[in-house]
Amino acid sequence: MIRDATTHDAAACAALYAPYVTDTAISFETEPPDTPEMARRIAVAHAWFVLEDEGNIAGYAYATRFAERAAYRWSCETSIYLEQGRRRTGAGRALYEALFQRLRERGFCRAFAGMTLPNDASAGLHRALGFEPAGVYRRVGWKHGAWHDVAWVQKDLRATDGCTSAPGELT
Repeated sequence: MIRDATTHDAAACAALYAPYVTDTAISFETEPPDTPEMARRIAVAHAWFVLEDEGNIAGYAYATRFAERAAYRWSCETSIYLEQGRRRTGAGRALYEALFQRLRERGFCRAFAGMTLPNDASAGLHRALGFEPAGVYRRVGWKHGAWHDVAWVQKDLRATDGCTSAPGELT
């Protein structure tokens, strides 16, 4: 079941995310966020969905501010994390599709996602969902004794070609 996250999901989301922080370069954080910090992140996100399986949080996807400047307000940055063993099960697609729908409803036009390279699973998921290459930051992050590149991809959530005015205010 996919549903909106609440701050009550913070501990489960933090536990799911922690191995990505401690054991991989997928996340550039070096210390896993605790439950209060994860609750804060859920509360301030543009949207946050969890995949619940038999009462357990098996994945989540969320969108946050893309950049500080006002002109970026119709764009957002997305992220997705699944528990180990959930790849290629449709869970990632289902979470992202729910997220995209909510973002469209809230007036967002573009979604961006960054992926530490190499990450074939994430690259494949984003490509399958219609994300297109936007660029690569070379050797931008140092983690686990090595420099890592980050590929950025973007997805149109709604058309803006030919628009001569900004969309309505975001909700």
